[in-house]
Amino acid sequence: MLAKLVSFDTVSRNSNIPLIEFVENYLNSHGVASHRVQNSDGTKTNLWATIGPDTDGGVILSGHTDVVPVDGQPWDTDPFEVVEKEGLLYGRGTADMKAFSAIALSLVPEMINAKMKRPIHLALSYDEEIGCLGAPSMIEDMAPKVKAEAVIVGEPTMMKVVSGHKGALGLTTRVRGFEVHSSLVHTGVSAVHVAAKLVVWHEQKMLENKARTENLSENALFNPPYTTLHCGVIEGGTAHNITAKDCSFSSDFRTLPSENPMDYLDAYRAYAKELEAEMQRVAPSAKIEIDVRGNVPGCRREVDGSAERLVRQITGDNAEHVVSYGTEAGQFQDGGYSTIVCGPGDIAQAHAANEYLSVEQLNAGVDFQRRLIERLAS
Repeated sequence: MLAKLVSFDTVSRNSNIPLIEFVENYLNSHGVASHRVQNSDGTKTNLWATIGPDTDGGVILSGHTDVVPVDGQPWDTDPFEVVEKEGLLYGRGTADMKAFSAIALSLVPEMINAKMKRPIHLALSYDEEIGCLGAPSMIEDMAPKVKAEAVIVGEPTMMKVVSGHKGALGLTTRVRGFEVHSSLVHTGVSAVHVAAKLVVWHEQKMLENKARTENLSENALFNPPYTTLHCGVIEGGTAHNITAKDCSFSSDFRTLPSENPMDYLDAYRAYAKELEAEMQRVAPSAKIEIDVRGNVPGCRREVDGSAERLVRQITGDNAEHVVSYGTEAGQFQDGGYSTIVCGPGDIAQAHAANEYLSVEQLNAGVDFQRRLIERLAS
């Protein structure tokens, strides 16, 4: 099943519908109906399905269907073919995170034969890798119909119980300057110079966060234990002797679950307004635009959460774990579900060339889901 899911090239720029059609047909062959929740133009879709009785108190197994690109990466094998070598399963999406969904799908016959008293719901989303864009509409569709005890988001955690992760706010900033010859720079507005000030603001804010010590015990498990701000791509300018008319860059704020990303955005926009006013005193047409590419909420530690309690009982893991990467867990929490993150594989392999999942981790994931089936049947 893992080999089949990996064989679909579901890099986020592509449609995931061929994979979804395969899953629909597979579930239908076992008498399981499924529900699509499509994007606005019908090129991508979420899918959810219920195995077992139509009762409350079941468990949602959540996985995303998209993967990151392989362009320019030095793969030793075909990224969309699972190749096993020395106990490792190579292929794009083996770790992040088609294995979790493959395990669930492969165990559908066992779920049916177990005559579970409470259901398992499968929830497969699109476009997680580019900002968790698909899950919200699926959660909205499921919430009135699916009253689950727990959501398990199967991102790679080495089967450890992850009860919290940072949020992610993705931004694109565009600066419009005013072109003049660089010998007359005082009469123009350099978009590159202004963008540089905005990038430095990110660094300064992050250093302020690093220096703060309040709430350290609450956030000490995070690495690093503070909100980070990062600029990943920047481009602009025309020539070395022309003040740049345009400059744009992308950035992200990875916020602690205890902090509101909108507070950072408001502060950033306020600083940009100050710079824009300075620019417009020289050239009224100059401006700064800030667009939000995506806003993924953090996963908050729940007090006596039913999802955490359930997964700890199955895994026996009683240690505290958090991660700095984002998942759809916070979106399920916002939808009213108790949620935890736990799945096979190592996040260190995610997005890398020669991504792999160990057979040992695959088996651990199978064992976990079989224990879950037994629990729901008891």
